[in-house]
Amino acid sequence: MDQSEYAYERPRSGRKKFVLWPLLIAGVVVLFQYCSSQKYVNPETGRAARVAMSEGQEEALGLESYQEVLSTSRVITEGPEVEVVQRVMRRLIAGTGDAGRTMEWQVSVVDDPQANAFCLPGGKMVVYTGILPVARTEAGLATVLGHEMAHATSRHGSQRLLQSQVANTLLMGAQASLALGDMDPQQKMAVMAAVGAGAKYGVILPFSRQHETESDEIGLYYMARAGYDPREAIAFWERMSETGGGRQAPEFASTHPSHGTRIERLQQHMAKAEKEYARASQRNPIGTEKSKEIRL
Repeated sequence: MDQSEYAYERPRSGRKKFVLWPLLIAGVVVLFQYCSSQKYVNPETGRAARVAMSEGQEEALGLESYQEVLSTSRVITEGPEVEVVQRVMRRLIAGTGDAGRTMEWQVSVVDDPQANAFCLPGGKMVVYTGILPVARTEAGLATVLGHEMAHATSRHGSQRLLQSQVANTLLMGAQASLALGDMDPQQKMAVMAAVGAGAKYGVILPFSRQHETESDEIGLYYMARAGYDPREAIAFWERMSETGGGRQAPEFASTHPSHGTRIERLQQHMAKAEKEYARASQRNPIGTEKSKEIRL
């Protein structure tokens, strides 16, 4: 009998397609990153999270980024835009309570048509003039600023940094495991693409949407304590939806929840916010009078 009938093709290499130990090392590093990070409990929601930086580090990073933004922007230092932003900001700061008491709050108005505003770690806020027509009223502006301030008091930037460090460590481990194995190059690319997509759509984007939802809730309380009717937040997000013609990326592929989801969740927290607003009305009836329109 021809022995060639029993012959078989041996693997070209004795290596496995996937080497496990680099991924295990990455897992150990991730465990160290997590355990050595600081725990933070949000005083408004009670949600516990881990952060990558101390409050001092956050403040230094926020200040550096703030100065960089202002150095390349057309900053307005006086006029009705500045006056209304500063007035709303002062009232909101008082509503942040213990979470915002130690922050060095500062706000700058930038002449830019973008309908946007952001608050950096440590309490440095930038407001673009393009958001003012959409805000329409001081309560609408308080919706925006309160939301952004909540990102800072909740230390969301530091949470995202830790998440990014963990994700990068695991991706590097997976890449090393594949590189040391004997998998076909096209298969390696397909596996890494799948891992990257899983991390993005399964972890990173939902985590970002969670931060947005948390800031919506906390910002609602801030504006109510500052004497702004929290129901105005619903009207603001309806206007924001109209400015984009109702078009948004699918929620699963976005860092932000859809406007409809946002409004629905704000309504869930409205009862608590209205109690805060009622208490603010008792303390300062004049400060909670009907929200004024922004006149520029």
